[in-house]
Amino acid sequence: MSGRWVGLCSVAEVIDSGHAVREIEGRYIAVYHVGGSFYAIADECTHDGGSLDDAAVEGLEVICPRHGARFCLRTGAALSPPAYTPVATYPVRTSGDRLEVDLG
Repeated sequence: MSGRWVGLCSVAEVIDSGHAVREIEGRYIAVYHVGGSFYAIADECTHDGGSLDDAAVEGLEVICPRHGARFCLRTGAALSPPAYTPVATYPVRTSGDRLEVDLG
């Protein structure tokens, strides 16, 4: 089954800054560049609904800047309180010099 791939941003933008957040079809999606791979997740902490845009990244974990909840960039799993619900993840791929996400 093929997905519905939608353009997100340039590859260079994410490599230069480490991450980017874009709104696509009413969804805010954060994409991160870690260890040569790209990971896309919903830009919303499931604990309080705040943005993860200013979140620190340690390995494959993103850390909510408000209360310290950690999420796995690969699976979206909530790894520490106060979050218990995973964040949505999106398959991401390169297409030339652009990144695309699968919105299903």
